[in-house]
Amino acid sequence: MQGKKYYQEKLFKRFQLSERVPETNFYRQLKDAVDLDFLYGVTKLHYGSSGQKSIDPVVFFKLCLVGYLENIISDRKLIDHCSMRLDILYFIGYDIDEELPWHSTISRTRQLFPESVFEEVFTKVLGMCVEKGMVSGHTQAIDSAPVKANASMDTLELKVPEEELDEHLRKVRVMSAMDKEEPHRKSKGDRSDKGQRSVSASKNELAAIKGRNRKWAQDQDQRPGAKNKGAKYTSNKTHYSPTDPDARISVKPGKARKMNYLSQLSVDTANHVITDIRAYHADGKDNQQLPDIVQRLRARLWKEGLVWENCVADTGYSSGENYAFLEGIGLKSFIPPHGTYKGGPDGFEYVGEHDHYLCPQGKAIPFTKVFNDHRTGTKKKEYRARKHVCTGCPIREQCLGRSAQEKKFSVTYYREEYERNIERVNSSQGRYMKGKRQSTVEPVFGTLTQFMGLRKINTIGLEQANKVMHLSAIAYNLKKYLKFEQKRSKSGVGKAALSVFIKTGLHKLQRWFLCPAKTMVCSG
Repeated sequence: MQGKKYYQEKLFKRFQLSERVPETNFYRQLKDAVDLDFLYGVTKLHYGSSGQKSIDPVVFFKLCLVGYLENIISDRKLIDHCSMRLDILYFIGYDIDEELPWHSTISRTRQLFPESVFEEVFTKVLGMCVEKGMVSGHTQAIDSAPVKANASMDTLELKVPEEELDEHLRKVRVMSAMDKEEPHRKSKGDRSDKGQRSVSASKNELAAIKGRNRKWAQDQDQRPGAKNKGAKYTSNKTHYSPTDPDARISVKPGKARKMNYLSQLSVDTANHVITDIRAYHADGKDNQQLPDIVQRLRARLWKEGLVWENCVADTGYSSGENYAFLEGIGLKSFIPPHGTYKGGPDGFEYVGEHDHYLCPQGKAIPFTKVFNDHRTGTKKKEYRARKHVCTGCPIREQCLGRSAQEKKFSVTYYREEYERNIERVNSSQGRYMKGKRQSTVEPVFGTLTQFMGLRKINTIGLEQANKVMHLSAIAYNLKKYLKFEQKRSKSGVGKAALSVFIKTGLHKLQRWFLCPAKTMVCSG
């Protein structure tokens, strides 16, 4: 017999969320696992003593975590989503007839709390992972990736005062058809300061940009779709974003030029737990930011009782200063050097005992001085031979050229640190570390950007971007925390060690029964 369901709302109902949310539900397990009550004391100083009560700080953080767990970056969509989910309501402590906070309250509260509060929550969750045995600490993989900022390339403005705009355009930038037809200022306001609006490029850099833009203008104006977004060639030295001055222009090979932030991520190789994350300007270099990352991460691991031994990163973090810095604090670097590093001229042999080079003819080229290269800003050592050393040399013209009278060249000051790092990188352990890095930190970045709400920074400013990245990392670690199960090794090493232990114990027990007491004491 066919059935038919009729719906009629009841006047009185008995309903409890705890009865409707299963024990195996993710948010129910998360509610039992995470205790955020410490936030009341941490955030108390950021509230006034009078006025209307604001959102509960624990509820605020739980709502933010839900957004990144559900891959929702809009506060408005987040509130709508939460109101339709019984398990999320149970997680944040709201009943079905309670009205959720207004979406603008989430945005204002995020701006109210400083970075330190978000970092403290991140450290708390990391401590939970450490207690559960998920973090080994001895090997950390570091990598970076650009994250799209909440700014458009169309709103970029030149770093000049308004009254000098037309004159500067004629000198520095060749105007394209797009510039002639459309106004330059497209943003409603300007959040930048005077320093950010000033041109930071030198005369030589401006000349290079001028030539590059002339070629760009010729190529783009004849190309179909030249009026599309991104048809301008722009530089951080000559342009800035008035909507988000902290955002920077950056580009990856094969990708379009965009306004981005740079996310620096550190991951423990044992179980892929994020141990550090920070937002930086996208125009900065990885090797310039490594010391700041290492100092912060090392202090955090030390507080958790973990000893860091191996630092694994890609070539972008390579520099002699970084190798020396890591050695100075007792860390082994597994960072491949740039392809431009040679350690000296081809065919020359370095003699470390006397700190000089031997040329192909066996003549010594001694060390002369230490200097700073003004072009690269790096510390170098100069080696120079006397004029008479090269006189009459059979390969003089091939080695010196036509005009030079003596052999002179420079080598990085940190040559020994480079060589020790190269030896580690090329060892079997170094090859293992390379594979470990590729299988650890890169998939974590993919998860954050595709599934954990880090595909775009929906806030303005570097400080707010840092909060977003911490929240995404907290959500990632919590998800790993609930899914983690201690796994026994299947390599057979544990069984072999147990077998050796049993044999040794039986041997000692046999000697204890058979040997005299004095012999037993002596042989111990």
